[in-house]
Amino acid sequence: MKFAHLEKTKDFWFLIIISFVFFLFRLPSLFEPYWYGDEGIYQVIGMALKQGRLLYAEIWDNKPPLLYVLYAFFSSDQFSLRLVSLIFGLFATVAFFFLAKLLFLTSKKIIFYTTSLFAILFAMPFLEGNIANAENFMLFPILLAALLVVRHLSSKNRWELLGAGFLLSIAFLFKTVAIFDLAAFLVFLFLVLYKDKKHFVSQIGDFAIFLGSFSLPILGVALFFIFSGIFTDFFNAAFFQMVGYVEYGNKFLIGQGLLFFKLILLSFFLGFLFLKRTVFSHASLFILSWLAFSLFNAFFAQRPYTHYLLVLLPSLVLFAGLIFHGGFFKEGTFKLAQAIKMQKVGLTVFLLLLFILGKNFHVYGKISSYYQNFILFMAGKKSVFSYRVFFDRNTPRDYAVAEFLKTHTKEKDQVFIWGNNAQVYTLVGKLPPGRYTVAYHAASSRASLLETQSDLEKKKPRFIVIMPKQGQIPYPLSSYSLRFIIEEISIYESIL
Repeated sequence: MKFAHLEKTKDFWFLIIISFVFFLFRLPSLFEPYWYGDEGIYQVIGMALKQGRLLYAEIWDNKPPLLYVLYAFFSSDQFSLRLVSLIFGLFATVAFFFLAKLLFLTSKKIIFYTTSLFAILFAMPFLEGNIANAENFMLFPILLAALLVVRHLSSKNRWELLGAGFLLSIAFLFKTVAIFDLAAFLVFLFLVLYKDKKHFVSQIGDFAIFLGSFSLPILGVALFFIFSGIFTDFFNAAFFQMVGYVEYGNKFLIGQGLLFFKLILLSFFLGFLFLKRTVFSHASLFILSWLAFSLFNAFFAQRPYTHYLLVLLPSLVLFAGLIFHGGFFKEGTFKLAQAIKMQKVGLTVFLLLLFILGKNFHVYGKISSYYQNFILFMAGKKSVFSYRVFFDRNTPRDYAVAEFLKTHTKEKDQVFIWGNNAQVYTLVGKLPPGRYTVAYHAASSRASLLETQSDLEKKKPRFIVIMPKQGQIPYPLSSYSLRFIIEEISIYESIL
């Protein structure tokens, strides 16, 4: 009993220490300026929802609604949202720890090492853990769902499947790619539970509960938009738009050729796992299934965006733990030489994956200077201008334009920004005249261009701001006069 108590104490103090380390690494994110483009869009949408605009119909972006609802709840205040992201990250770290305990059982070193690696990589800006993106909020419910799914194998408690499905649905309502985590966990359950067709039929209830609890929150959201009369806008923005987005990066011989190739690779690997399901341990089946779908997820859109790697982080770290743990096979189903060979194969695959990921994704490379920038600023040894320009050389410019607009507009005056830095709207405290917050959304189609032009003619903003490198604005400015130029930014004022 004393020994068990000591082990629990070790776990407790480890979680306290790693949580404190996570907090320290993430702390500078709370004090960053308004500079990140995607956050700028979410901030404007949060402001719009607070002021009564309908999501998708009157203010637009291409994700499910939960992220925007969260931004609206915290009034698009970046400090508050980054703090919530930090708290979600702490909870994700704790969930990862208990998941690692289930998978690696008594291997304390592997549990502590993998949790530490996950926490540090998630806390730092290396993979954009510092940004309040959808992925940053998704990891906690996904990890908690993973924990419940693995626990279900021993407990047979269907409430755990009910909870796991619900949590994955919450993650899905942040971003639709959580569907790949759902698929991974379903495949894992199938691999473990399938013995023959007759036995599998008896397990259908488990899958029905899992899928049912996943579907219900999504159905509830769909009903809300149906009764609001904007289901088509919701469906097109949150789901249908993804088709074109994914097709753009996956063109190979045919429209979605590269995506089909990735599906074939995934299918072959899952077939391999099915054939090896009787000799692979439950831990390895879970980790390998999740890793396969997480890789597919990260490469799904074939874009190099750093935060896409966050969805891959848990399974990749667990795979590293599995390699060093050596628990690929069930006890009694392998020889020592086979286990060593499998570890070597696993290590080779892991290094190959790191190479491929490094070639296909951008990662944040200024880690030490990021923290140095924060420390010098907090110590009063760096100016506000220098601190802001570290994040993006255009950040001081955005603040200058926002300050100008705040001092030259009244409460009812509207402004229109032809650029891709929606955070300027947030800094000014105003909404765009139409539903599009950035130029690349407004210019995405002829219909969106015409819609924005109609909004400008109706709302008649006092100022139109044209950001550098945006080209000529595709709208007539006959009723506007160029009045100010701030760092290559053209500011037109209405003459009517």
